Amino acid sequence: MIITDTHTHLYSEAFDDDRDEIIKRAIDKGVERFFLPAIDSTYTERMLALQKSYPDHVFLMTGLHPTHVKENYMDELLHVKEVLSKNQYYAIGEIGIDLYWEKKYLKEQQMAFKYQIQLAKEHQLPIVIHCRDAFDEVFELLEEEKGNDLRGIFHCFTGTFDQAKKAISYNMKLGIGGVATFKNGKIDQFLNKIDLKHIVLETDAPYLAPVPYRGKRNESAYIVQVLDKLADIYNKPQEELAMVTTANSKEVFGV
Repeated sequence: MIITDTHTHLYSEAFDDDRDEIIKRAIDKGVERFFLPAIDSTYTERMLALQKSYPDHVFLMTGLHPTHVKENYMDELLHVKEVLSKNQYYAIGEIGIDLYWEKKYLKEQQMAFKYQIQLAKEHQLPIVIHCRDAFDEVFELLEEEKGNDLRGIFHCFTGTFDQAKKAISYNMKLGIGGVATFKNGKIDQFLNKIDLKHIVLETDAPYLAPVPYRGKRNESAYIVQVLDKLADIYNKPQEELAMVTTANSKEVFGV
């Protein structure tokens, strides 16, 4: 059984003391594919070093995270464009709009999101979307950019059933992680209405650990708890869910 974690920050400082053990623990659980979303330029070298250490397991994205869109965002976007020509990347992400923490840079976030969508299209890459308290703003830009050349993953999907259908209409898979195991997560109430072909698994480690680890540091091995929850929701064996969601990840990332 091969499981794919489509969104894990394995290069995070949270894993500096035991990164190799974390990765080994996940691989031992069947998690053989790790897709690493970018945050900003300060993490590029860490990500490249990790990919070099685990070339058969680690796949990189590049991009500017919306919460890291500040005054220097144009410099950051130039960095994204520059590294695309130097290294192998499988997506532009995570990108999007986040209005949870502050709205000061909304205009800049919108500009950065649009620019990176267009960059992804230019390089024929998928996008991985971060959306927090910003569904309307994200959908507005996806509507502008929709087409056969737009595809990707709506990371950490926490919206309604109608928002899920709308995301899917833009060629987005839904990234399902620990939130599906939360009592107040809500998405577990309608997920079985969504065809599995639209679902990929993720952890967002070190964040959003699933039950029974909620509130603790998340790690990629905990994706098994997400898989177990989806097996209940869809009434299908874990092996089938792992196979389908891994196939879906290959469709998105091309690897």
